[in-house]
Amino acid sequence: MGVTSSLQPKDIATICKTSTDPEDHVEDDGLADIDRFARFMRATKAPARDETLANTVDAQLGAEVFDRIGCDNCHVSSITTAPAGSVVNGGTFVVPDALGNKVIHPYSDFLLHNVGTGDGIVQNAGPETAQKMRTPPLWGVRLRSRLMHDAASMTFQDAISRHAGEAYGVIRNYRNLTDQDRGRLIAFLKSL
Repeated sequence: MGVTSSLQPKDIATICKTSTDPEDHVEDDGLADIDRFARFMRATKAPARDETLANTVDAQLGAEVFDRIGCDNCHVSSITTAPAGSVVNGGTFVVPDALGNKVIHPYSDFLLHNVGTGDGIVQNAGPETAQKMRTPPLWGVRLRSRLMHDAASMTFQDAISRHAGEAYGVIRNYRNLTDQDRGRLIAFLKSL
């Protein structure tokens, strides 16, 4: 928000605006900051799993708990990237061979869901998205000290408990788990 580019050429928030749109300009090399950032993100590798913890019985059983209670409805374990040659973002990017048709394990569907923690900011799909958030990938979640989109949760327990809305049934299932299964679920999350 507040920094326009070729993808978002006009600000949606104008409070205290002192610059003209767009703020991001194409440099002599033909790239703007958003292009450089996109290249950086595409070249950044997801954090590897903690394989030692992932191979423990608790983490393996925790993965089963994760699926059984419905966390995998939104935090899907595997997705396949778009085929090589696919044109995305209105033609601004063509999926290269190195990124096309790859099975990745983000533990996310990357879709918008209302889980009761929305911030009221309308996403690019219209007013009905104001309380929706993109499902964040859980890969590397063990490396984060603050959780959820607002970084207000300090523990996995708190982050899980804050889910509501579309995730109400999942949270009900979580609350009905035994302490042992909750511990296994946390062990699984700590392995990601």
